[in-house]
Amino acid sequence: MHQSNAPIDTTLHIATPVWATAAALVIVLVLAWGFSSVARWLVRHRARLNATTGMFLSILGSAVGLFIAGAIDPDLKVWSVLTVVLALVSSILSVTVYAAVAAHFQRSEHATVSSLLAAGESAQVEFKSTARVNLHTGERDAKMEQVIVKTVSAFLNGDGGNLLIGVDDEGNPLGLDPDFGTLRHPDADRFELWLRDLLTTTLGQSTAAIVGVAIEAVPTDDGDRQVCRVTCPPSPRPVYLKPATKNSTTEFWLRTGNSSRQLSVDQAAEYVMHRWPLGAGRSVAAQIRAAVRFSADS
Repeated sequence: MHQSNAPIDTTLHIATPVWATAAALVIVLVLAWGFSSVARWLVRHRARLNATTGMFLSILGSAVGLFIAGAIDPDLKVWSVLTVVLALVSSILSVTVYAAVAAHFQRSEHATVSSLLAAGESAQVEFKSTARVNLHTGERDAKMEQVIVKTVSAFLNGDGGNLLIGVDDEGNPLGLDPDFGTLRHPDADRFELWLRDLLTTTLGQSTAAIVGVAIEAVPTDDGDRQVCRVTCPPSPRPVYLKPATKNSTTEFWLRTGNSSRQLSVDQAAEYVMHRWPLGAGRSVAAQIRAAVRFSADS
């Protein structure tokens, strides 16, 4: 009788139940949420970080920790103390590194209005006395409104920044009373509503939605004066300004130094190609850069 000399496969194949896979995914998400919560609490004073980004970084960091644990001892169990500690430490470390990068770009975002006034104008801070009124004539001037949206679009196309309205060039709070006087109902809520409508009309609804608008009282020797703070994160896509004047072409503005500059068509095209290059991978990279600069708690 012929006997085969081929080796016999004695490996035991065990099929993993579907419910076990589902349970494992849930456990991973729960652990990622727990680890990221600890990490976000530890870096809360350095940078703001949303829960989704924290969980992603936590999973990535935990995976690195598990690889390290396996390299140290291949026989380590997943639930061993050393494995859990390495996964937790690696998770926290990944979030901390991210926070250190984000904190660099969020520096002006975390600063108070008073500290921004004291520091003066810069590449990420701009002062405007009014948003609607020409102080030389005392009348409402559409050109003043265009200056506001040009500055906002320039920040969005650059590295982001803060626009403070109701402040002179020296950083002295003037208040918003002149602008309030042009409104049917002169109050902060109506001013904010008007400003958001202006941004929506000139920059588009999706772009206007990422801009933060807040009116804060700043103490002065003559009492508190209201200042409007417009927070502009770096946009993940090009921002084009549509002037209110009829038959006007769209404009592209960019923050360069402590001023806003309009780029010509060829200059804008070249800048857009380098800042937001085509391709799925590079597009995602642009989105990540924007998220790193101004990641906010959800």
